[in-house]
This record gives sequence, C-alpha cells and structure tokens, in this order.
Amino acid sequence: MRTALRKILLVEDDPDIQYITRLSLEVGGGYEIKVCGSGAEAMQAGPAFAPDLILLDVTMPGMDGPATMDALRTLPDLAATPVVFFTAHTHEQMRRDLLRCGALGIIIKPIEPTALVEQIRAIWRQPKG
Repeated sequence: MRTALRKILLVEDDPDIQYITRLSLEVGGGYEIKVCGSGAEAMQAGPAFAPDLILLDVTMPGMDGPATMDALRTLPDLAATPVVFFTAHTHEQMRRDLLRCGALGIIIKPIEPTALVEQIRAIWRQPKG
C-alpha cells in the first residue's frame, strides 16, 4: 500500500491543459500541484518539490515524456517517484510501451475534469508491481 497522495508534479507544455488539470486536482482532489512547462523545468523544480506522483505529458517539444522520465530517474530524489503519463495518443501499442518503460498508469487526453481526480486515485491505489 502506498502512502497518501498529497503532492503531484504536473509536467505539461500546454497552458490551457495546465490550468484545467491544476484546477481539477487542487479543487477536486485537494492535492498540492507544481506545474512545469517542460522536462528541463521538471528537472530543476522537481527535487525541491518532492512530489508523491509525477503526471507527465508524452508529447512535448525538446525533451518528450519518456525522455523526461528517464532524466528524472537519474535524480536520487525522484528516482523512485511513480509516473503517470498524460497523452492524447490512444494507440494500444504506444500505451503498452509506456507501461513497459515503467509508468504506473496512463491518462488519455482530453481529460474530463470531473473524472480526473478519480482516475488519479484509481491508479494510485493499484498495487505496486
């Protein structure tokens, strides 16, 4: 069983999605959210924020989601932090590949703000594996 989920690092380059996601998770879930607009920003801000979970966009300019996850895994403070990918890609093979590379789960965009908190909670409650 995981500890309580309190802090989420959101790594997303789209300002509209950042806003909707942050609002949904803060208001609907009571989570503390740190928003980063790129993988490089997450590398800088992530360790000090010490998130319980990283919600990571797959498709971003520069460092994409999988590359960002790999880079975050090199930081001792974030090496074991669970990652949930956030993507508009619905291709089943891509989803399997993301899970195989170590993601705890995947949330498909566009998000439904009222369902997002429950999606995060359901993924968080999954047994460690």
